[in-house]
Amino acid sequence: MIKDSPQTIIDHLEELRWRILKIGVAVVAGGIISLVFADSLRVILESPFNRADPDAVLQTFAPAEQWGVLMRIAMFGGLVLASPVVIYQVWAFVNPALTTTERNWALPISGALVALFLGGVLLGYNVLPLGLRFLLGIFDDVENNLRMAEYYSFTLRFLFAFGIAFLYPVFLFVAAASGLVSSQKLANGRRWAVLIVVIAAALITPTGDALNLFVLATPLYLMYEIVYWLVRLVLKK
Repeated sequence: MIKDSPQTIIDHLEELRWRILKIGVAVVAGGIISLVFADSLRVILESPFNRADPDAVLQTFAPAEQWGVLMRIAMFGGLVLASPVVIYQVWAFVNPALTTTERNWALPISGALVALFLGGVLLGYNVLPLGLRFLLGIFDDVENNLRMAEYYSFTLRFLFAFGIAFLYPVFLFVAAASGLVSSQKLANGRRWAVLIVVIAAALITPTGDALNLFVLATPLYLMYEIVYWLVRLVLKK
């Protein structure tokens, strides 16, 4: 087995540094774009709150709180807008280590990662009003005037968690393509898949009600079935 020379390792680290730098530039550029459209993004991000309780308002309790919220919006917007660049840079870094066949799979897999992440964020955005309506409606005699910083922290973490949760089918498919998982194992693991999906959905969703859990768990399990059939039909071919 041939080991990398010190010079080769240094070259790898140098390339990694440049890849990380490009990712950082993309995130910053996306953040700047998000700042330009911050008012529009605020309307979008606060819409679930307004739909959950039209009479409630967001409040600030510190001089720099609005600035902090603005930076959260910029960071989240930057990550979402830069997600294709992030995925591409990761692929470009590992590309030299891949075989020709694996390189043919790399671009479709990278595209799937981006699409699934954005799809997860979109689903989370549509589920959020249901969760907020449940949380804000527990007590009828309480005014739901929330602190702005806490609402944005809750909302952005929620959306990001949905986006990350939707990435697992790609990694499951890659594991199958690498020979770590077979279609037979996926078929035999359906019961465990249901259990894990339900637990993951319960941890990600903001409430313990069955509706929110069902809305997230259903597409997650359907993606498990899609991966099973892809492994069984596509990889076999």
